[in-house]
Amino acid sequence: MSDGNVTADGEWPKIHLGQLVFDTCRQALGVVMDTGADAVDGRCFLRPPRGGVEWSSERADVRPATVADQLRPALSEVNARSRGEPGGHRSARLH
Repeated sequence: MSDGNVTADGEWPKIHLGQLVFDTCRQALGVVMDTGADAVDGRCFLRPPRGGVEWSSERADVRPATVADQLRPALSEVNARSRGEPGGHRSARLH
């Protein structure tokens, strides 16, 4: 659980259904499928932006995604492709 995502007033940043967020524990982007607002354990449910298996995360580990968070996967792929590494063959989209 990370305390780095708590705002100055001691609250977590607001998240909404369908919002792109960053899970600091998994270091992954996700789309909010359920905010966990009614959950006692403070978990929310995320899914990869391009679809895939949903996962749950502690609400304290989730924050709104920044532009840098959104660009990081594409940049990593472009760098891997330039080094000739496996997995760097797919077309990276920077938009």
